[in-house]
Amino acid sequence: MKAIVLTYDKYRLLAEHMVARYDALWPEHPFTWHVPYQQDTEFDGRRVELVQTPPAIKDTVLTLLRDLPDDEWIYWALDDKYPLFLDVEPIDRLSRWIAAGEAPDDYGGVLFCRCRHMLSRRWARPHRGAQPPGVPLLERNSYQQIWIHQFLRVRVVRHLFGAFPDRIPQANVMDEYKDRMTLPPDHRLFVTRANAASFGESTDAGRLTRNCAESLDRHGFERPPLPASPDRIVLGESSPWAFRATLLARLLPESLWPTMRRMRRTLRQRSGRP
Repeated sequence: MKAIVLTYDKYRLLAEHMVARYDALWPEHPFTWHVPYQQDTEFDGRRVELVQTPPAIKDTVLTLLRDLPDDEWIYWALDDKYPLFLDVEPIDRLSRWIAAGEAPDDYGGVLFCRCRHMLSRRWARPHRGAQPPGVPLLERNSYQQIWIHQFLRVRVVRHLFGAFPDRIPQANVMDEYKDRMTLPPDHRLFVTRANAASFGESTDAGRLTRNCAESLDRHGFERPPLPASPDRIVLGESSPWAFRATLLARLLPESLWPTMRRMRRTLRQRSGRP
């Protein structure tokens, strides 16, 4: 399966780090990484295909998709996120279900990191239609969390970026653009009912997050020349148990929240993750 990486030369180290974390956490993943470049033709990673693209965000994405049919499934991976934890069994089951052509034609994407908006019934509702064996799905009703790594059909990404202005001044304004759009009927998006992953954010407003800096150091990567942020930003929790503790905390009265926070810290320490 082609993995479409949204990056550019300045952030090459972040893209290499992201690919390396997939190799470490899911050694048998099915992806061939399609990585855009402008001038830098060096990439430290396996199963990588470099594609020369213009520097603009919209042009980069549409160039990467140029020769792909609308119905093809891809893995969508932005360089400002990297996996901290992957529950490989359900993710692999989902990947094989998609690769076997068993997803209905109107399914446009499946996310397996259930976090933030996806924890609310306002954004993810029960679904009784086709789903992978043993991996129940919820149906999303918008493009919320479209920037997290996930399986998508080409038509979803092409339609989304095709509607954006040609000039995108900075990446964070894309949230404003996508929030004004509605999903076409044949672009149905889903999220797994049980969270199966957590991702660290690499940058925050152009600054290198504390968690990414520590991960780069720990795994032998140089830090890119970016200002440092003191913040840690994690999507999902660092282990399935910590994620369940988060859900439980939402159901308990506020008087018990301090106890639940202590439980979460303990679980993170035991998992050895930030």
